[in-house]
Amino acid sequence: MRDRHQRATAVVFAVHGAVAGTLATRMPWFQDHFGLGTAALGLVLLCPPIGSFLAMPMTARLAYRFGTKATTRTLLALWCAALALPVLSPGPLWLVPAFLLYGAAAGMCDLAMNAQGVLVERRLGRSVMSGLHGMWSVGNLCGAGLGAAAAQAGLDARAHLTLMAAALIAVGAVGSRALLDDVPAPDEKPPSRFTVPPRAVLLIGLIGFFATFAERASGQWAAIYLKDVTGAGAGLAAAGFTVFTACMVTVRLAGDFVVRRLGPVATVRAGAVTAVLGGVMVVAFRTPAPVIAGFALFGAGVAVVVPLVFAAAGQAARTPAEGVAGVATITWMSGLVAPSVIGWLAGTFAFPFAFALVTCMVAAMIRPARALRPRAAVRVPVAAAD
Repeated sequence: MRDRHQRATAVVFAVHGAVAGTLATRMPWFQDHFGLGTAALGLVLLCPPIGSFLAMPMTARLAYRFGTKATTRTLLALWCAALALPVLSPGPLWLVPAFLLYGAAAGMCDLAMNAQGVLVERRLGRSVMSGLHGMWSVGNLCGAGLGAAAAQAGLDARAHLTLMAAALIAVGAVGSRALLDDVPAPDEKPPSRFTVPPRAVLLIGLIGFFATFAERASGQWAAIYLKDVTGAGAGLAAAGFTVFTACMVTVRLAGDFVVRRLGPVATVRAGAVTAVLGGVMVVAFRTPAPVIAGFALFGAGVAVVVPLVFAAAGQAARTPAEGVAGVATITWMSGLVAPSVIGWLAGTFAFPFAFALVTCMVAAMIRPARALRPRAAVRVPVAAAD
């Protein structure tokens, strides 16, 4: 039976994912309602990762000042409320600050909830981070499914997102009451207001950089790769992305079982080998079936790497929030540049060349995976909620 603190943290992850999935389904409404062209919409969608990247390093200071539990619950509520900001914008120019604030709330809440995951792992003495990230994917799929149904029913996006924001705030507030709280030691020095990755976290962050690059590159380009390289139709191309995502969700939900038996180092190395095999299939074949199978192996191979990176970083720094903030800054930067780099490489050379590079990056995770070896926590004073 799951620990109640673990269940509360899983609710936070699921709600966070549901917010992201909900907004993604209403992008066509934004384009039509505000009269945005493809290029203009692309520029607007750069705002959330920029807002996240700028705001995330400040999360550790907030967690120190107000406690991990209060910080997580507050940021989750702000993230849910931010869901309504873009649709309530009075004009296209207002979308820029709305999406910047949306991204800032997303990134800061992401760090706080991953720090919660580290606290739960410390308390239970076993791996739970992969399953928590799996719950994020489940929430994301649920939010996307409800959003698709609302769009199909013709429900106005302003009403839809406002109602979803209110509902998710309520779910998050009730479900997160049993979160753990990280208690600073009396003589502990507070983190800087703008945290940079500690030296001990840099190697862990490098692994996260490679895994996030591979994940984002595949997620953004799998369907187009299948269409352009293998000649797949629209249905088969979409199936490639669906299979990739489904494999990631499945492996993440089952990942903790594997980690407890193999350990994080062996798990990441086995995943890297699996992903390399998938990458070779993607690059070598020119027909849809083996390429889809290759993307499936790619998704399965990288699925648990980022959760394990967050867990290891939370143990390597003085506090979970500092370690997670350092790694998240690196991984979000990777996720920001990956789609555009792959697009440039594919346009300049060819898609197989671009994914051959991604496969090499995944292979490069094998040797530094030793940095994920479990270590004693820097400090462990944790207060449970009543």
